[in-house]
Amino acid sequence: MRVLVIGGGGRESAIAWACKRRGHDVQILAELPDSPVADLVIVGPESALIAGVADRCAELRIPCFGPTAAVARLEGSKGFTRTLAHSLGLPSPAFHLSSSEAEALAWWRGFAKPIVVKLDGLAAGKGVIVPEGEAETLAAIRELVEQGPIVLEERLVGPECSLMAMCDGRVARPLPIAQDHKRIGEGDTGPNTGGMGAYAPAPVPYDADELTARFIQPVVDHLWEAGAPYVGVLYAGLMLTDDGPKLLEYNCRFGDPEAQAVLPLLIDDLAELALTCCNGALGERRIQSRGFACTVVAAAEGYPAMPIPGAAIEGDLHDWPDAMVFRAGTDGAMVTGGRVLAVTGLGNDLGTARAHAYQRMKAIRFDGMQVRGDIGWRSIGAGLSSYAAAGVDIDEGTRAVDQMKAAVERTHGPAVLRGVGSFGGVFSLAAIKDMDEPLLVASTDGVGTKVELAARLGKYKGVGMDIVNHCIDDVLVQGARPLFFLDYIASSKLDADQVAEVVTGMAEACEVAGCALLGGETAEMPGVYTEGSFDIAGTLVGLVDRAQMLPRGTLEDGDVLLGVASNGPHTNGYSLLRKVFAWLPMDSVPAGFYCTLGEALLRPHRNYLPVLGAAIDSGRVKALAHITGGGLPENLPRVLPESLDAVVQLGSWPIPPLFRLVQEVASLPIHELYRTLNMGIGMVAVVAVADLTAVQALIPEETWVIGRLTPAPATAPGRQVHLLPA
Repeated sequence: MRVLVIGGGGRESAIAWACKRRGHDVQILAELPDSPVADLVIVGPESALIAGVADRCAELRIPCFGPTAAVARLEGSKGFTRTLAHSLGLPSPAFHLSSSEAEALAWWRGFAKPIVVKLDGLAAGKGVIVPEGEAETLAAIRELVEQGPIVLEERLVGPECSLMAMCDGRVARPLPIAQDHKRIGEGDTGPNTGGMGAYAPAPVPYDADELTARFIQPVVDHLWEAGAPYVGVLYAGLMLTDDGPKLLEYNCRFGDPEAQAVLPLLIDDLAELALTCCNGALGERRIQSRGFACTVVAAAEGYPAMPIPGAAIEGDLHDWPDAMVFRAGTDGAMVTGGRVLAVTGLGNDLGTARAHAYQRMKAIRFDGMQVRGDIGWRSIGAGLSSYAAAGVDIDEGTRAVDQMKAAVERTHGPAVLRGVGSFGGVFSLAAIKDMDEPLLVASTDGVGTKVELAARLGKYKGVGMDIVNHCIDDVLVQGARPLFFLDYIASSKLDADQVAEVVTGMAEACEVAGCALLGGETAEMPGVYTEGSFDIAGTLVGLVDRAQMLPRGTLEDGDVLLGVASNGPHTNGYSLLRKVFAWLPMDSVPAGFYCTLGEALLRPHRNYLPVLGAAIDSGRVKALAHITGGGLPENLPRVLPESLDAVVQLGSWPIPPLFRLVQEVASLPIHELYRTLNMGIGMVAVVAVADLTAVQALIPEETWVIGRLTPAPATAPGRQVHLLPA
């Protein structure tokens, strides 16, 4: 066929590529000529559709894959779309249309929830502001209302996906679901753009046909009944919230850069498929695709605010076997627009496709070139539904403890008060010392896979602090104060500077706690550890008088759970965290963070002795639980009697930005999430209601009542932790 593609960007390059590879004669023009010579017209940009290109093609009796101007109002007016979606009962955010600043402000204040502010009309993907806080919301409303009518929408939370369907007026058939990356900066930060990259298929927990039936087919049916058949691509931008998918917007064309990611996956002939739609003949046909694609965009210096043209483009712009280049803002020799070009890599899995895309992009360069290094990073978290999926099986660890417990306990005499399953071993010295009964409390632990991240970033002091503070906290929950610490460091090849930095961190942590660092063991183990990796462990011994040992007194129904903040993941959950953030650069600063991602992940484990010492000495703390591996669900039961359960009210403490981001991008159920990470609570004190105010006054920082103890049902085993939704 003679195919005429209208437009001039990367999307149109991808459409033309998809048609040419099937042998069609393709021409790309910015506008429809007065007398076009074509068997099929495919319209790329929304502006051309709203200008009536499809209407003109109908007059000329040329098949046009794209809706008429009247139907393209679905994209041309967000207010129209919101009203239509509401009338059709499509899952959508609450919204309000306004042309007045005063009216918009009044609605927002009455709504009293975070909102998104959008221009009603076209804005090339940039007429959307997601403000943070009151000042930014006021500024966003005032800025956009000066440009025309606006739409205020309830701010939804969750990952987004792009659902594009080919429509023939009666039937809609989905293409592979894609995920766009709209922000300019890594970690999805900075201003919105037209799109800095995309990948497909996106790992969403919904079937594409199911989403099409819910969000696209009802619109197609409505327009057919109204006598305005929709022919072309209907694109639904969806957000996958905790309450299910909801509609963000409709576009009346292929997405950009989604087209660059999706079209190379098609088995079908795009031009033949588009003509079938123009003829209203899709019927029961299903669109076939295969493999994975990752598209990375290279943007000009100053984009998106003020792109700077004129930079010379160097390198190879030809297609490679597993990667192709789609040109946009370039004449082939220099930069002429904001988004200059896109590279799409292909593969049998997303990781391979992504590697091909970035390898291909390395062969292209120009001054001021902006390329996000994290395209597709959310896909890893979306594919993780449990901690076991990241390589750690908590249940298997628990089973191992159960199997070894009997053998270990056979070695225990009357002096051993606590052993396997407790936070640390406890041994009475009453038989050998003529005094009130002193108890030695010991804790041995490691830092886990956090050391891999430390080795990768070359920052070692913090993990030295981690091992000491973790052990201090483990003996503190017994009421003990630390006496001395012994360390163990092993690596493939000893590095004196590295060892010195780790031990310095240990020494500083011991000094703060009034604990002696006695030294320990270093081991060089080539062939056991991979090159550049290392591991650390240690044992801390503390002392407590038996009368002061925790738990003390009787834990009772109604006792309060007082949460004390963590300052990060501490030393747990890193097998998951390293997978979730594998494609997000460690020097990026994601939205809401006040430091780089690497700094947030390597922040040392807290020492709770200075925080809780006075409260423990007051005698008003009944029990302490250190929230380590297993989180709240696995650690609170370790201090409970068989007769009691614990109820934790989610939402009763502020979730730090790092944990909010993990919750957003990983598909872990709530219980799995809270037994994998501490989620902002590093220590829990059990306190009688009557003592709550006094205990909080003795803790020199903000604490939160996060739950209570409650009787265990007679028909169920005790020591269960129930997480109540916010």
